[in-house]
Amino acid sequence: MIRTLLFATAALALASPAAAKPKPPEPAALGAPSPADWRTPDPENVLVIDTSKGRILVEMTPEAAPAHVVRVRELARAGFYDGRSFFRVINDFMAQTGDPKDDGTGGSDKPNLPAEFTFRRGSATPMVLVAEPSVTEVGFLGALPVMSQSSMLMPMTADGKVAAWPLYCPGVAAMARAGDPNSANSQFFLMRQAYPSLERNYTAWGRAISGLEVIRAIKTGEPVEPPRDIMTKVRVLADLPDAERLKVRVIDPAGAWFKAQAVNVRTDMGASFTPCAIPIPVEVK
Repeated sequence: MIRTLLFATAALALASPAAAKPKPPEPAALGAPSPADWRTPDPENVLVIDTSKGRILVEMTPEAAPAHVVRVRELARAGFYDGRSFFRVINDFMAQTGDPKDDGTGGSDKPNLPAEFTFRRGSATPMVLVAEPSVTEVGFLGALPVMSQSSMLMPMTADGKVAAWPLYCPGVAAMARAGDPNSANSQFFLMRQAYPSLERNYTAWGRAISGLEVIRAIKTGEPVEPPRDIMTKVRVLADLPDAERLKVRVIDPAGAWFKAQAVNVRTDMGASFTPCAIPIPVEVK
């Protein structure tokens, strides 16, 4: 069975000319983030992907896809991903890898995973909003952009939670699958650009916090012609020896600096606002 990323056709919406509106206020100037504006990601949830094009750091998000994070972590620790090629790479879309056959037909010896296209968001879920609440709410779980039903619906549900799902912004990491929604196994892809039609159709389990330029530099093709770019080594940050241990800090979406930046981006973009446009600074030493 071919495990491959399926295409979804996005509908085009026609909009009538909008009435003239007052010019929005200019975005406020932001200074440098303070120490309180940064967070240190859990090293158990940071995947260090060394490739022939450079290094990529992916922060995994167990709140969004717990079983898939466990699977990726297990396979990385077993050395399963070392040497795997990027065999299917589409410009302005994604880079696919993680197949021991390097052709889209293979997987690990572990069972396929049930889909985690959406997750349940409760009052304790650390989602930080970046847009005014309405029918849906948009925010971040760490570095992962997400959308959910309105939190006002939580008291009306049996579990006190609402449905939420990741948004497919550049850098998002997700599992490839066949036609069966429950067929994800080991193959995954990294988004080169935003692709909203994948939302609620594939399981996203994290986002690259460093190395987006590496993802976009990977050789393209369907399939990619040899020589292909490869993942030379894939490790969990917590497992790196002390001499190689990276010090990583990422801007905290709950911090004042990020919130101000989100307001600026939303003000500047107006009706075209997307959380994909909010940069998330990171420092790696």
